[in-house]
Amino acid sequence: MPRSPLATGVLLAALAAVAFGVATPLVAWAGRDVGPLSTAALLYLGASLMALVLDRAIRRDEAKLRRSDTPRLIAIAVAGGAIAPTLLAWGLQRAGATAGSLLLNLEAVFTVLLARAFFHEPIGRRVAVAVACMAAGGAALTLDSSSAGSFGLLGVLAVAGATAAWALDNTLTRPLAERDPFQIILAKGVLGASLTGVLAIARGEPMPPIEHAAVLLACGATGYGASLYLYMLAQRRIGAGRTGSVFALAPFIGAALAWGLGDRHAGAFGLAAAGLFALGVYLHVSERHGHRHVHEPIEHEHMHRHDDEHHTHVHVPPFVGEHSHVHRHDHLEHDHAHAPDIHHAHRH
Repeated sequence: MPRSPLATGVLLAALAAVAFGVATPLVAWAGRDVGPLSTAALLYLGASLMALVLDRAIRRDEAKLRRSDTPRLIAIAVAGGAIAPTLLAWGLQRAGATAGSLLLNLEAVFTVLLARAFFHEPIGRRVAVAVACMAAGGAALTLDSSSAGSFGLLGVLAVAGATAAWALDNTLTRPLAERDPFQIILAKGVLGASLTGVLAIARGEPMPPIEHAAVLLACGATGYGASLYLYMLAQRRIGAGRTGSVFALAPFIGAALAWGLGDRHAGAFGLAAAGLFALGVYLHVSERHGHRHVHEPIEHEHMHRHDDEHHTHVHVPPFVGEHSHVHRHDHLEHDHAHAPDIHHAHRH
């Protein structure tokens, strides 16, 4: 890993994007003749299994989940572990893997808007233009799919609904970002898989072929389990905004793979949408935000290190590297580039 926290965060977010991007066209293929609820259940069952494996393989002294987090975890599981993957599976079967992958860029749009509404995260002119470009790209894909009939249009709307549900998931997860990621992934996966699995059985959805079930479990393990773990680690290093910007590479990876696998249904509007999404990603990635700001005194617990200008408390004997414990921040005023992470939630 690079020594720079920024370089490390960018690398982690890029790896998360690759894992999720590659999974999308594979989910479209493996879920072709599988019910959407069954697909969602298998994806998050795979994510849960991956969380168990990673927890055994990587021992980290993380801040644990609390009993008071239960209502939030249930909401996260319903939005991101049940509704979103079900809509994605249903939509991919009708919109196609290429258009469906590109549409996942809308998650960044909805996340920015919800973060602004709930956490007052700043939206500068550059981010506003990026959001407008991505929204226009979604409209272009909608026009492209409408030429294929109402069935294709409904698929596009379903995938767009999935991105909105995942954006709500991102917003609800933010207050838990500093908790143990394995516990969050496991809780979300088990609750989401249980809910969609029970509904799939109640609706009488047929069991998928063993090879399709295996692919969906593998996609869930890598694209929804390992990817989420890498995403949460990246957020700690470079903040939510930059992590989301780098993660916006995922739809292009998925669309490129889908195109290579033969899904070439995108027309002129689809190509225009790809250009608009690419411009939006560039504007997000190239954004810089810095000014003089104040940190009010606060006491909290999360994974941290002592070379980041914010954690200056003393250990006896000294501790080097990442660790977690309850600690206090005194009043601090300084000027540096920053993102709206756990330590920079000030108003503008």
